[in-house]
Amino acid sequence: MPESLDKAAMDRRYEERCRARRELLSAIGLDASALPVRERAAIEALAGEILSLREDRARLKQELEAAAHLADRDALCPIFNRRAFERELAREISLAERYGTPLCMIFIDLDRFKQINDRFGHATGDTVIKHVAETLVENLRQSDIVGRLGGDEFGIAFSHAELADAKAKAARLESLIGSIVVRDAENEKLESVNLGASCGVAQWRRGRNAASLIAEADETMFRRKNQKKRAL
Repeated sequence: MPESLDKAAMDRRYEERCRARRELLSAIGLDASALPVRERAAIEALAGEILSLREDRARLKQELEAAAHLADRDALCPIFNRRAFERELAREISLAERYGTPLCMIFIDLDRFKQINDRFGHATGDTVIKHVAETLVENLRQSDIVGRLGGDEFGIAFSHAELADAKAKAARLESLIGSIVVRDAENEKLESVNLGASCGVAQWRRGRNAASLIAEADETMFRRKNQKKRAL
């Protein structure tokens, strides 16, 4: 049975290539059937080579696109790495400059991530990073750009968003990440840790580039983190 299926697939493939060769020759206005046998065979062989080159080009294009996709992704999370995030943020800035649309950025730093790593190990820390990334993606618009900027730092670019909207979203994300509790189910002696996060918000203004917007959001995040420490 498998041999019959393989033969049937090979027959279909052969028919498809013959049809593709005929269509190619027809497109250039050449009727191979009117040619002598030797010339017809040469023309059909040439058409086959052209089709093979087309297939190779399509395959290489797919492989390059897949490689580019992987190069843009964070090694741990299914979101942009810092390089790709900065590139996409620069693209959003160009659009904001052209059309005069609002643009904001949120810089997120996890509050007690080092404590989690020290208490539960780096494998647990990796799991927490993945969970945070998933939480961000699930609670953002498809048009929002999310990236991991460092070990426990994340960035979000909000296009078509005013400062008040970005601040409201930052507060919501702080609440969601603050509800994450890390514990060791196999060792009850280890005290659980509430993760927490500090978010800094910056609004883009004309003349600002991606680096300066990230730096401002980062600075705002540190002020927020210090504010929370003083409140304890």
